[in-house]
Amino acid sequence: MSFILFDGPARYRFLPFTHTRPMADVRCGILTMRERWELLLEAATGTLTESYLQGAFPLHNDGHTLTDHLKRLFEQKPGAAFSPGRQDTDETVHTYINSAVFATADMAEAIKKLQPEEALIQDDVLIAFRTSQPQVQGQELETAQQMAKTISYTSFFRKLEQVWDIFAANDQSIRDDFALLTAGRQSQELPAHVTALNPGQIFIEPGAKVYPCILNAGSGPIYIGKDAEIMDGVIIRGSFALGEHAVLKMGAKVYGATTIGPGCKAGGEISNAVFFANSNKGHDGFLGNAVIGEWCNLGADTNCSNLKNNYDEVKIWDEYEHRSVKTGLQFCGLLMGDHSKCGINTMFNTGTVAGVSCNIYGGGFPEKFIPSFSWGGSEGMTTYTLDKALDTANRMMIRRNRQLSADEKSILQHVFERTAKQRDLMNVTQRR
Repeated sequence: MSFILFDGPARYRFLPFTHTRPMADVRCGILTMRERWELLLEAATGTLTESYLQGAFPLHNDGHTLTDHLKRLFEQKPGAAFSPGRQDTDETVHTYINSAVFATADMAEAIKKLQPEEALIQDDVLIAFRTSQPQVQGQELETAQQMAKTISYTSFFRKLEQVWDIFAANDQSIRDDFALLTAGRQSQELPAHVTALNPGQIFIEPGAKVYPCILNAGSGPIYIGKDAEIMDGVIIRGSFALGEHAVLKMGAKVYGATTIGPGCKAGGEISNAVFFANSNKGHDGFLGNAVIGEWCNLGADTNCSNLKNNYDEVKIWDEYEHRSVKTGLQFCGLLMGDHSKCGINTMFNTGTVAGVSCNIYGGGFPEKFIPSFSWGGSEGMTTYTLDKALDTANRMMIRRNRQLSADEKSILQHVFERTAKQRDLMNVTQRR
């Protein structure tokens, strides 16, 4: 039996982040949606997503892509029996799970008990569907589950509905993940040179380096990932998560609810922000109520407004619907897609959305919607040609001992072509 995380209609509300990943690989809390499901199901998962993403995120996963972090957790859990995507010998049974739904232990158990042609549903939301059909895709999944026997799920559940939920739901997600990841486990010893408030809510994974700093877990838990580093003079107020191999630079000031994902480097002042992975904000400057994708870099003294001068509700540009939408939030900052960069002293207005592989620089505020593969700033934008964008992406990735795979190049080419009309509408017409 295989577990397959599927994209629902919500994925289009999570652009620019779902240009380059399925919903399953959105990070909210300490973990991504996929990592949480895999930990609770004790199995690797496949992905049902758009065809251009399917090569990098295959329908069936043999377990080799399970993160080292989760593999170690399985090794540390007494009696845990990890299965690489198969839980019995019947490989004709597939369980499709809504990747926008936050996994819980109770929900995982309910899913495991499903029989073929049964669907787990609450309030017209499909949580999971088990079928003996060989393969179901897209509209076929919706049709098939409508004909299935409905099993009502009555326990509380949460799901991602709008792109700003990534930071708005991050506090609760960190708390839930902290409880999940630390249950029955012992934290590494807190160094004597650290000033800590509520140390019982501070968990340090093996290999992490924590230099003299202030860790205030009075308002929420603080999780320090394996081989992460907190440099001298850092001040952290929970809830907070620092991913594996991530670094907080000297003197950083971090408010909850913030996640600095694996491999990231962060400094300056940060509040209620989520960094997916391998992105940098290494210098002073403010970032709040924000989401930063993978392989991004914010130049020194980049500042991002998260509150309008008149304290009004923030609107952002919905790329899929081609219109401005209300967030219902008073605080909303920068949403930046994968591989985007900005130069020193860049200023971003409240509720700015920057697409994939943008290069932003110059004085003044750029537009509040910056289409993917745009180059420039407030004085005008040109198109960042695909070959140069791929070259820049590779140069940054090599610094982390990674390179763009053929599948990743194909994804970026697809995004480049798909967003060409957006650049034309924004008068991003010249070629660089």
